[in-house]
Amino acid sequence: METLATVFFALAVLHTFAVKRFAHWASKYPPGSVPENILHFLAETEVVFGLWGAALFLGIAVLKGSVKDAVAYVEGLNFTEPKFVFVVMVVAATRPVVQLAETLIRLAARLLPLSTGTAFYVAALALGPLLGSFITEPAAMTLLALVLKRRYFDRGISSRLAYATLGLLFVNVSIGGTLTHFAAPPVLMVASKWHWDTAYMFTHFGWRAAASCVLSTALMAFWFRRELAAVDSGADTSERVPAWLTGTHLFFLGLVVAFAHHPDVFFGVFVLFLGVVTATKEYQDELKLREGLLVGFFLAGLVTLGSLQAYWLKPLIQSLNGSALYYGATALTAVTDNAALTYLGSLVEGISDELKYALVAGSVTGGGLTVIANAPNPAGAGILQDAKVFAGEGISPLGLFFGALMPTGVAIVFFWLLH
Repeated sequence: METLATVFFALAVLHTFAVKRFAHWASKYPPGSVPENILHFLAETEVVFGLWGAALFLGIAVLKGSVKDAVAYVEGLNFTEPKFVFVVMVVAATRPVVQLAETLIRLAARLLPLSTGTAFYVAALALGPLLGSFITEPAAMTLLALVLKRRYFDRGISSRLAYATLGLLFVNVSIGGTLTHFAAPPVLMVASKWHWDTAYMFTHFGWRAAASCVLSTALMAFWFRRELAAVDSGADTSERVPAWLTGTHLFFLGLVVAFAHHPDVFFGVFVLFLGVVTATKEYQDELKLREGLLVGFFLAGLVTLGSLQAYWLKPLIQSLNGSALYYGATALTAVTDNAALTYLGSLVEGISDELKYALVAGSVTGGGLTVIANAPNPAGAGILQDAKVFAGEGISPLGLFFGALMPTGVAIVFFWLLH
């Protein structure tokens, strides 16, 4: 089972790097034909890990000679995170919440002595990811992806700026959730066992994350200053939402976050929320149910495949010293979810404080290098892949990787070289 899971995991990683190739092949067939539909299905990034997770389910049934064993394996996994990301993504992507977030960013941007396009860019990408420490990273990713899509990705920016912004967004969200001990998935996996509270997180991780977000964003804004200054972000023409409805949405978002580890409860809250949305549809946009379900499917596949990787990840973690573990975790995060990485590290007994720090710091540092590196990344990719700048071809994994290199390097400076 472990060998099969590793083979399928490797194939899933390769599949994510080949999604643009599948989209290219699909364009060669008549629209609506079976080959075109199948290839377009395989070109959906969010489908990849769920598809290979389903293949693993069938493989286990064949290996064990019984479907019951495959069912028992799946039922023994914890799918709370995929369920939570689906729910919080749908709740956070509603018009009242997005308008509020955009208003707050706009107010912060007015304090900066920069052009409108540049000031909003800096405020959104320097301050927005830090909200992930309070409303959770998936919610922050969803809000920022929606706002940035309308103001930049759909307004004719160059592909260089698009991928640089995407990489910056993913890296900053990955590290921006470390101001507290309850919002970032890789921190959640170890905080209780290692007795890390918010005070510890802020003094060891939080200020480094804030400084890294600000510096990376400033460098990116300076590099693309001419293009950002020319961006016409457009006026907000959407209908105003009543304050009481915005407050109601924030109340539901708060309940979902508060019960993040109790899926039976937050799904009940979600059903009540759907009722409110239906009753106030004149102030609502179409819910992001499809996007949320695809992202949840992606993460569920990642859990299904990743849970059987402990046999090689755990010994690897045990064999490394502080510096090697930090850089190793940064690299490993690119090919496996960082929460899974820190969870495996928490299983190692007698690990020193230096190694604990190195593992978590490396895991969040590398969280922007690929779509699968950090749980909220698929949420951002799901929203942005249809943006005008990507011309229907979706997001290139290599483009994202190169776009994330600079902010990842800045994070390395703050999280390790200045440690």
